[in-house]
Amino acid sequence: QVQVVESGGDLVQAGGSLRLSCAASGSTFSSYAIGWYRQAPGQQRELVGTISRSGRTNYVDSVKGRFTISRDNAKNTAYLQMNSLKPEDTAVYYCNLGLYPGYWGQGTQVTVSS
Repeated sequence: QVQVVESGGDLVQAGGSLRLSCAASGSTFSSYAIGWYRQAPGQQRELVGTISRSGRTNYVDSVKGRFTISRDNAKNTAYLQMNSLKPEDTAVYYCNLGLYPGYWGQGTQVTVSS
């Protein structure tokens, strides 16, 4: 059984930083692309960015230059480094392993205060 667990969410002030982790088990981690998504209160879930099996990344414009996705296949873990956080980044952040549709974690709450 594939399991995906996000962690690292917290309450931070605007301008602060957080690093989220996405730990996977029960799978061959290196064989999966990974996506980070977020869902703000009352909003649809939206893509934040992806990292391919080879480590290539892409990001939506709203986070480009502030967020960085990485992966450590030896640790079966992907990361989302978030810098210069804004209140509009407040959301539950989700990791997806494999995409289309892939395996989802339970999410981790990020709250950015003004």
